[in-house]
Formats: sequence, structure tokens, C-alpha cells
Amino acid sequence: MQEIQALIEAAWEDRSRLQDPEVVKTIDFIIEELDKGRLRVAQPLDDGSWQVNDWVKKAVILYFPLRKMEVIECPPFEYHDKMQLKQNYKQQGVRVVPPATARYGAYLSKGVILMPSYVNIGAYVDEGTMVDTWATVGSCAQVGKGVHLSGGVGVGGVLEPVQAAPVIIEDGAFIGSRCILVEGVRVGKEAVLGANVTITGSSKIIDVTGDEPKEYKGYVPERSVVIPGSYTKKFPAGEFQVPCALIIGKRKASTDLKTSLNDALRTNDVAV
Repeated sequence: MQEIQALIEAAWEDRSRLQDPEVVKTIDFIIEELDKGRLRVAQPLDDGSWQVNDWVKKAVILYFPLRKMEVIECPPFEYHDKMQLKQNYKQQGVRVVPPATARYGAYLSKGVILMPSYVNIGAYVDEGTMVDTWATVGSCAQVGKGVHLSGGVGVGGVLEPVQAAPVIIEDGAFIGSRCILVEGVRVGKEAVLGANVTITGSSKIIDVTGDEPKEYKGYVPERSVVIPGSYTKKFPAGEFQVPCALIIGKRKASTDLKTSLNDALRTNDVAV
């Protein structure tokens, strides 16, 4: 992998190297490995931190100029794009409800359910996760096991603009309707985000459960229950309310019970 990484880094600095057949073959190999889940843009480490493989993300970005526009027919739908779509969902144990779309180069593990939604190249969606209606999983985003992305959730990607790290949503998290997570935000295990929570890399995430507020940026701690909030900020024109996210407690057994109602949707052979 060190040789492959060196080749990608060199092509990233000098795009003329994309004319080299060896570079093209290497990039194709990386995308295939991502598609099968054998390689990831980021992976969890034993100490709970994450290792971001920046060179893999660069390979994804370099893959685009290598592709040519073509018509993709999926009757009754037709697409005109550079990227192929994923296939063989039945063999992978993935349920896909039309017109859900996942690009080739995104990994979907066994038991994943895609309602009409979108998963972009380089993303990793782990076992038993639900991607609900009109939710989007951006390029290279990492979504753990048993996660529920509710309707209209927007998980940002790293392609445009290029971000240093992908959005990471860890195992068991519940992301409420219309939440937006971008700029490398990390959501800890089993956290619960209420509807319309928006978090960017610079957003304030304020824990208000103690005697004094505790502030985070870019990270939601494990099992946190989060709602939209605001704080007062001074500007030359006066004081105004600026959006933030508020941690109002920790996930309890009653919360687990409510979110577990979605388990029925995770079973492919249950009519819902």
C-alpha cells in the first residue's frame, strides 16, 4: 500500500500523471476496493479515535477526470453521468427502494436499507443502517452499524470543496429529520440528534446539562441527546442570535425503546 499511496500523492501534485496507464490502473483498483469495503477513507482505531486515509480520498477525487460521460439506462429511469451505479444488491443483502441511488465505489454492508435516497462514491455504510427517504450520504462519509438517518438528512461529502476529513457517524446513532452534518463533523456512538440540528466544523456544540456550559466543536460525544439552539453574539450592528447545537442530556433506556421501533424496517423480508 505504501507504493500505491506514493503513486496517488504524486498524481495529486502533478495531474499530468493521470495519462500514465499505471496510475489509471491504480486508481481503478482503489475504487474497486472501496466498493467492496476492503479499503476505507477513514477507519476506527482501538483507542476510539479515527485514522483518516487522506490519500484514498485523493484517489476518489482523481477518479472523476478519468471518467467519460455516458448514458446509464435503468428502466424506466435514464441517467447521464461519469460514474457507474452500484449493482448486485441482492447478493450483498442490501434492500434498495426505487429510486434510491448509490454510486459505484460506495460500500453498503449487509442489512443496509436505502429508501429513496442517495449514497455517493467513497462512502462507507455499515451493517443494519437505515438511510431514510431523501437522505443523502456524501462522498467518503463514514456511517456505522445500526445508524438511522431520518428523512431529509444531509451528510456532507469531501469532493467540493475538498475537506480534510469526512463526516463520521458512529454505531447506533439516531439522526433526526432534516439534520445537516458537514465539514468533517463526528457524531459519537448512540448519540441522538433531534430534528433540524445543523452542525459544521466550526459550529458550537454546547453541553448545558451541568452547572456550567461545556463547549465542543466538530464532535458530538457518545449517547448525547442534541437539539437545535442559539446563543447571543455581538456584531458591529448589535447583538443577534447565532445557531448552535445544545446537548440536553444522555440517551436513556426510554430513548432506546423509541428508536428501536425502526428495527422492523431493517429486516428485508418484512412488508412495511
